[in-house]
Amino acid sequence: MANNPREHGLPLTAGGVLVTLGIIFGDIGTSPIYVMNAICSGHVISPELVLGGLSCVIWTLFTITTVKYVYLALNNDNKGEGGIFALYALVRRYKVKWTIIPAIIGCSMLIADGFITPPISISSAIEGLRILDPEIPTVPIVIIILLLLFGFQQFGTKVVGAIFGPVMFIWFSMIGILGAREIFQNPMVLKALNPYYAVNLLLHYPNGFWLLGAVFLCTTGAEALYSDLGHCGKNNIRLSWTFVLCMLLLSYFGQSAFLLSDYNGVHWMKGQSIFYLLMPEWFLPIGITVATLATIIASQALITGCFTLVNEAMKLKLWPNMKVHYPTAHQGQIYIPDINWFIFFGCVAVVLIFRESSNMEAAYGLAITIDMLMTTMLLTYLMHVRKMPALFVWGIPAIFLSIEGAFFISNMLKFAHGGWFTTLIACFLFLGMWIFSQARKLRKKHIEFVEIKDYLEPLKDLMHDETIPKETNNLVFMSMANDKSHIDSNIIYSIFRKRPKRADIYWFVHVDITNEPYGATYAVDTVIPKRCFFIKLSFGFKVEHKVNLMFNKIVEEMVKNGEVDELSHYPSLRKHSMPADFKFILLNSRVAIDDALSPYEQFLVKGYRFVKSISLSTAEDFGLELTNVEEETVPIRIAPSSHIILERLN
Repeated sequence: MANNPREHGLPLTAGGVLVTLGIIFGDIGTSPIYVMNAICSGHVISPELVLGGLSCVIWTLFTITTVKYVYLALNNDNKGEGGIFALYALVRRYKVKWTIIPAIIGCSMLIADGFITPPISISSAIEGLRILDPEIPTVPIVIIILLLLFGFQQFGTKVVGAIFGPVMFIWFSMIGILGAREIFQNPMVLKALNPYYAVNLLLHYPNGFWLLGAVFLCTTGAEALYSDLGHCGKNNIRLSWTFVLCMLLLSYFGQSAFLLSDYNGVHWMKGQSIFYLLMPEWFLPIGITVATLATIIASQALITGCFTLVNEAMKLKLWPNMKVHYPTAHQGQIYIPDINWFIFFGCVAVVLIFRESSNMEAAYGLAITIDMLMTTMLLTYLMHVRKMPALFVWGIPAIFLSIEGAFFISNMLKFAHGGWFTTLIACFLFLGMWIFSQARKLRKKHIEFVEIKDYLEPLKDLMHDETIPKETNNLVFMSMANDKSHIDSNIIYSIFRKRPKRADIYWFVHVDITNEPYGATYAVDTVIPKRCFFIKLSFGFKVEHKVNLMFNKIVEEMVKNGEVDELSHYPSLRKHSMPADFKFILLNSRVAIDDALSPYEQFLVKGYRFVKSISLSTAEDFGLELTNVEEETVPIRIAPSSHIILERLN
C-alpha cells in the first residue's frame, strides 16, 4: 500500500497554522489565567517577587518550550509523528530494554495529567463569573460543562473543530491586547527579560526556589507540541508558536505591570484573579465567555491526545485491547469509550475534592514534570545512538535535566497538597502497563517454535484422512512465528493433539506492528502449493489493523493469480460454484497448572489474567468476523514442572 503522505510532514499553509492554534496550544495558551495567581498567592506583591516570577516564566518558555520542544523534539520525529510513543518506537529499534520504562512512565503521567487539566482550566475561567456575582456556585457549572464535553466525544469533533482555530486566534489576540495596555502604562516591567531577576528570586527571596512549582504551570502544555506533530506538521507548529509566544509574553508582562502599578505592597489573597482584573468592567462578560471557550478547547485537545496515546499503546502491545470507535471519516480521529468515561469521572472527582482552581494549582504540574524528564531521557539516548555531536548528546540534555530536575523537586512540595491524586492515578496506570508488557514478554519468551518442515508430511496425511471429520475448507491460525520456516508449537498442538483438525487449506497469519506510524504491507510464502500458506501482515502503530478485511483482500489477489482455489471443496457445493468457507482459530495460551512459578511470575501471570479479563477480546482486536472464529485454550510452560516424588505400589 502507498505510504501515508503525512510521514513527510504537513506543508506550511495559512489554514494549517490556524488549525494548529486550535489543536495544540489550548493548554499552554490558557495558562495565563492562573500562572501569576499561583506565583503571587499568599505573598506580598513586590518588584522582587513579580519581576523574579515573570523572569522565570520568560526563560522557562524559552528553554523548555521553545528550545527543547519547538526546536529539538520536533526535529526527532518518527515519519512525521511525535509524542512519547513515537519517540519510543524510534529508540526501541536499537534493542535496548530499559527504554520501555520511561515510555510507559511518560504515558502514565500524561494520562494522569488529563484528570486535572480540564478541571483547572474550566474552573479558572468559570470563576471569573464571581466578579459579576460573588455568590454564584461554580462547581455545578464546571461539572455540567465537563459532562457535555465528554458526552460529545462519541460524535466526533469534525464540525466544531472548524471553529477551534478562529476561537483560539481571538483568545490569543485578546490576552495580547489586554497585556499590551498595561505594559504601556508601566514599561519598567520589561526589565524581567534579564535572567538576573529569576536567579535573584530563586536564591534570595524567602522560599523562592519552591515558587518554581507555580512557574512550571506556564509550560505544562509543551508536550502537546510534540505529541500532536502528526496532526499539524512542524512548520505550522513553529510559525504559529511565534505568534502564540508573543501573545503569552504580552499577557504575562501586562499582568506583572498591573500588579506593580496597582497592588505593590498588597498581600495577594488566594483565589483572586489577576487575569480578569486586567479587563474593563464592560468587557468582563465577553472576556469570560472567550476564556471559557478557550479552556473547553484546551480540554478537548487533551482528551483527544489521551485517545491517541492509548491507541498507540495498544498497537505497541503496551496496553490491553479496548474498543476503538471512528466517529467521523477525519483521519486520526478516534473515540475510546472506556478511556473517555474513566477520565470524566476522574475530572469530576478532582472538581469535588479541590473545588477551587487555586486548590487545583497545588496538585497540578507534578505528573507532567515527570513526563518531561522521561522525554528528555529518550531524546538523549536517541541523539547518542545517532552519533550526534557531543554538545547535543551531553550538553543540551544536561541543561534540560537540570532545569526539569529543579522543577520536579519544587513540584514535590505539591504531593501532600493534592499531587498525590495524579501520582496515585499514574502509579495505577504504570502498574497495569508494566504487568501487561512484562507478562506478554514472559509468555512470548516461553512460546516454543518448531520447524514447520517436520510436520509437512503429517499435515498432508491429515488433509486426506477422511476418518477425521473435516473442520472447514480453509483453516486460519493467528501465528506468533514470523517466518515460514517455523510455527508455534501450540498451533501444532491444536491441529494434531487437542482435536485433530482436517482442512483443505491451512493458513498461518502473523501480524507485525512496525516502528513506523503508517503503512500496511503483506507478504505471502507458500508452504505447500495450493494447500498451505504463511502470510505476514505488517501495520504501522497508528493504523487500524482489520485483519479480516486485509485477509479477504489477500485471498482475492491470490485467487486472481491462480495461487489458490476460491471454490468450495465439498463436491455438492463445488458443483454449483459455491465459494469455500473459512474458519479462524484463535489460541489463548494459559500457564500449565503444574508449573513451579516464582512469586514474581505468579504476580505477573495473575495480573495479566485480570487485565485480559476486562479488555477487548482478541477477535475484536484483530477485526475478525465473530461468526467464523473459534477460540481455544492451550497450555504453555514458563517454568519447570513442580517436582513430585511418586512411587508405584504393587
